[in-house]
Amino acid sequence: QVQLAESGGGLVQAGGSLRLSCAASGRTFSSYAMGWFRQAPGKEREFVAAISWSGGSISYADSVKGRFTISRDNAKNTVALQMNSLKPDDTAVYYCAADRWGTPAQRPVAYNYWGQGTQVTVSS
Repeated sequence: QVQLAESGGGLVQAGGSLRLSCAASGRTFSSYAMGWFRQAPGKEREFVAAISWSGGSISYADSVKGRFTISRDNAKNTVALQMNSLKPDDTAVYYCAADRWGTPAQRPVAYNYWGQGTQVTVSS
């Protein structure tokens, strides 16, 4: 069992930066792939970024490539999403998720555990 808790969301102007963090409980965190997803009002949950259990494999959605960076610290049971050059289209609730198979996946159904989400609002 893994429990996830996101933090770091907030209101920022376009062009600004935010750093999201996800704290995980459970001794098996280091074996899980971790992902970040987001959901805007009236839209489906969409993939943002994912990282393998070792950090050796990372993938990003095209819409955030070059602006967002995912990282993890297995010693601290945390995964982070550094978001730079934010745009109003990045406004959404951001969720972290854990996938017990360890390889980064882009489909939400691949993930076994989810956090409650943190709101990110980017003003123009």
